[in-house]
Amino acid sequence: MNPLTRAWHGTRGAVSRWAARRAARLAPARREPAERWLRLAARLAPDFSAAHRELVALRRRADDRLGAVAIALGVAQRFGDSPQAWILLGEAYVGAFRPDDAIQAYERALHIEERADAAMAAGALYALKGDRVTAGARYARAYAAGAGPDALKANAKALRAAGDVAAAEQAQALWEQETGKRWTDE
Repeated sequence: MNPLTRAWHGTRGAVSRWAARRAARLAPARREPAERWLRLAARLAPDFSAAHRELVALRRRADDRLGAVAIALGVAQRFGDSPQAWILLGEAYVGAFRPDDAIQAYERALHIEERADAAMAAGALYALKGDRVTAGARYARAYAAGAGPDALKANAKALRAAGDVAAAEQAQALWEQETGKRWTDE
């Protein structure tokens, strides 16, 4: 990146952060001006930022689930190489009761980068759909990406529900080894 472009991105980033701070000060009392400032912050941000996440959250707090999806979809299209943008889209789809679209967004995030949060969310949605085998695979990916014992426990439960008792017992034993606790089915 040449110095002029770097300076332009730096300036846009600074103005974006300033607009986001202004929105945060206005948010509790005056939602509409806060949203305008957040939209400006999101538009100026050179990369995916907290302003995008907060703008979607603001729409969800206003009980505008489809508006949140529209904003998150625009963010994911603008920052297509950002796994955070796709995770945000997945969260917005979940909030709008569209689990199939959420799974696609989480899978896209996993395609870009192995992330524990995306794998756990995808696993939970696959489990809700009844696809226990794929849910177990996503929980295993989440564990490999650093999700810890929660992913192992979810993996063991999904594998047991899928009928793979031997693999479930291995996941249980690994969970017990990692946590130092005895396994209980709750």
